[in-house]
Formats: sequence, structure tokens, C-alpha cells
Amino acid sequence: MSTAIHRRVAACRAGADPAVIARLPSGWAVMGDPQVLRGYCLLLPDPVVPHLNVLPPEGQAAFLADLARLGQAVLEVTGAVRINYAMFGNLEPALHAHVHPRFADEPESLRTAHPWAYDWTAARRFDPALDEALLAALRARLETPQA
Repeated sequence: MSTAIHRRVAACRAGADPAVIARLPSGWAVMGDPQVLRGYCLLLPDPVVPHLNVLPPEGQAAFLADLARLGQAVLEVTGAVRINYAMFGNLEPALHAHVHPRFADEPESLRTAHPWAYDWTAARRFDPALDEALLAALRARLETPQA
């Protein structure tokens, strides 16, 4: 099966995805497109699998640990007040996880809503030039050894 996740992981492996933050033990940390919330990222498994439950227990633990590590980096670098995590796989039936930073200055009507309440079609697209500093800061944070 070829999903958008399969294609994106192939681009990451080939060095052709400008939104790659880092290669982590379980997969690829990438900036999301669009940047509906500044710092929105995804974790893509490598190799791609249909869903979390097909991984052996150690693979599940590695993916979830990398997800928490990416979320911590996003939290620290963006100054978010919290991180929302999501794994669905309904539209793209391949494991991937969303990391959504949430901010105190979000509009009142959206502050406690799920991130899909935003108008994703109106959000700014990932831009390698505009997002260069954020991407570099996330990369540096993920390259720092864990305490």
C-alpha cells in the first residue's frame, strides 16, 4: 500500500523532505504542513506500519517514547502551554502521530477545542525559509542527549 505516509517517509530517507527535523530511533520527526499551530509536527515510523498495534512491544515503546520526546522539544522551543497528541490513521491508514502545541494566546473559541477545529485550508503552509529557525531549534533540542 502506498499512502501519503509511505511517500513522505521515502522522501525523508532520500533527503528530499525539507521539513525533516531529525531521524529518531523509531522514525522521522517532521514539521507539519500546514502550520495551523506554530510548531505543529508529526512522527512518522520507519519502516511504515499500518498502526501501533502491529509493532512488537519494544517497537511500540520506542515510537511512544520518541513521540513524547518530540512533544517535549516542541513544548520547550515554542513556549506552548501544553501539547496535544493524536494518532488516527483513518484517512491515511499508516501509523503516524500528530504533535500540536497549544498556546495561551489562541482565540478563546479555539483554545480548548481540538486542533481540527481550526480552518486548515486557511493556515500558512510550511515554508523552509520562514520555518528555518524553528526547525533548527527543534533539531538542536532533539540532538541534545536526554537527561
